[in-house]
Amino acid sequence: MPNKEKSSTVPTKGIYLLPNLLTTAGLFSGFFAVVSSMNGHFEHAAIAIFVAMIFDGLDGRVARMTNTQSEFGAEYDSMADMVSFGIAPGLVAYNWALDDMGKFGWLAAFIFVSCAALRLARFNTQVGVADKRFFQGLASPAAAGVIASIVWVGTEYQLNGHDYGLIMGIITIVTGLLMVSNFRYNSFKEVDWKGKVNFVVVLLIVLVFVIVAASPAELLCAIFVLYMASGPVTTIKTVKKLKLEHVVGDDQDAEFKTDSKPKVDKESD
Repeated sequence: MPNKEKSSTVPTKGIYLLPNLLTTAGLFSGFFAVVSSMNGHFEHAAIAIFVAMIFDGLDGRVARMTNTQSEFGAEYDSMADMVSFGIAPGLVAYNWALDDMGKFGWLAAFIFVSCAALRLARFNTQVGVADKRFFQGLASPAAAGVIASIVWVGTEYQLNGHDYGLIMGIITIVTGLLMVSNFRYNSFKEVDWKGKVNFVVVLLIVLVFVIVAASPAELLCAIFVLYMASGPVTTIKTVKKLKLEHVVGDDQDAEFKTDSKPKVDKESD
């Protein structure tokens, strides 16, 4: 006689709502940035990219907190990141400063978009094996933050982006290439957010919030540009002798002196 209780143990198919809802919100923000830049609303476009960064940071954390991780969610998040941090920043930069530069303009934007795609593909293949302390290459949200913050500052000071097309094109290309480089960027995943801090640290945090509220565009631009420059500095300080493999190429050929004791990812045990 067949066991009727077996049907109750079969897992039901479906998609977790909350984390994928946050991913959709990030995707919408990236799409909104593209549309806004096409209509000439570059400040709105830049802000939308930063909003997408917030949702991108929330969806993964919410999925882990609620134990709703899934392969679908991971793939969907990658597709959304490609739109929000690849296509959107490239088109925002193109519409703001590069559309009068001819082939150089659209090629610069394409280099950024293609490098973002390569960066995301490489990251997905290294999940679970990469050193959690560092990102290999500039993370795509940080690269998008560089482009968005520069455009935001430009619109704040009413600068005509076309007057700075060559400079913006070079920045766009360099930012894109940094994403596919082997430069090591601190991931800040070792920071103990649950630990105790000195009272002065709390005062400094309050001061930071005041500065952000007063001049968000300028402060975000400074933060992301400095972080972009930190990769080469960190790499040069980490290795004994800088080689080509430390800059670009197969990451397995790049040997760093901090890799002698690789950190164990406890979450994968």
